[in-house]
Amino acid sequence: MKSCKEEPFIKTITVETISEAVANLCQESNYYLGPDMLEAFQEAFACELSPTGKEIIQQLLSNAQIAAAEKVPICQDTGFTVVFIELGQDVHITGGLLEDAVNEGVRRGYTTGYLRKSIVGHPLERVNTGDNTPAVLHVKLVRGEQMKIIVAPKGGGSENMSAVKMLKPAEGVAGVKKFILDVVSIAGPNPCPPIVVGVGIGGTMEKAALLAKEALLRPVGTPSPKSEIASLEREILQEVNGLGIGPQGLGGLYTALAVQVEIYPAHIASLPVAVNISCHANRHREVIL
Repeated sequence: MKSCKEEPFIKTITVETISEAVANLCQESNYYLGPDMLEAFQEAFACELSPTGKEIIQQLLSNAQIAAAEKVPICQDTGFTVVFIELGQDVHITGGLLEDAVNEGVRRGYTTGYLRKSIVGHPLERVNTGDNTPAVLHVKLVRGEQMKIIVAPKGGGSENMSAVKMLKPAEGVAGVKKFILDVVSIAGPNPCPPIVVGVGIGGTMEKAALLAKEALLRPVGTPSPKSEIASLEREILQEVNGLGIGPQGLGGLYTALAVQVEIYPAHIASLPVAVNISCHANRHREVIL
């Protein structure tokens, strides 16, 4: 006798579909600045008091418009391709490996889109791979029958200014704020401000660093849903902009457009803090398959 129990639905996605989606996202993320960033620029332009800073912000807006209209990169540094995937546990991938599909998509996207290839295959021997592979891939298993793919190209200049520190728990909020301000101050004009400051607090060393990068994916200026963290974000942003570094490091009110913090539980003996700085081209694009 057959069971009347319904079989669970399993969605099938081919590696070719994934590769094509990643290829498109690589190009779109490099050509089009998100509406959240454009809105942040416009607000900064309206409020910036420095004539030089105001002119720079206007140039950044014009640059974004030209890039979108002509389908050319916002910046010549088209980044290390960082890919975040939320994989529904009711999804079945066919035709090959997920990691291979992602790298094939990066290869296609950067080659056919004439995007700069910036990756060396060995960090010490420094020979370019020629196609911007491999990507850095983060996969999270979630409920459901969908796959969300986020492509976030990360430029070398801003990534080089990022940092992580294992604070003593006794240093508390004051220690966290001091570390973030020190990182931004040392960075100065190098990450091409106005920047977006992603912060990860808690977890382990690598978890804090991942949180800081994930914080950059949040729509710019969207506060944390945790009220105490949203308050911390506002306080740090005010202090960062009080440094006076300004657009492109030439002075002004807008050193940063936003400070965005993500947190995670921590060990009783640890207070990890990571700062991941994004330049004014805070690029990311996503699709759901």
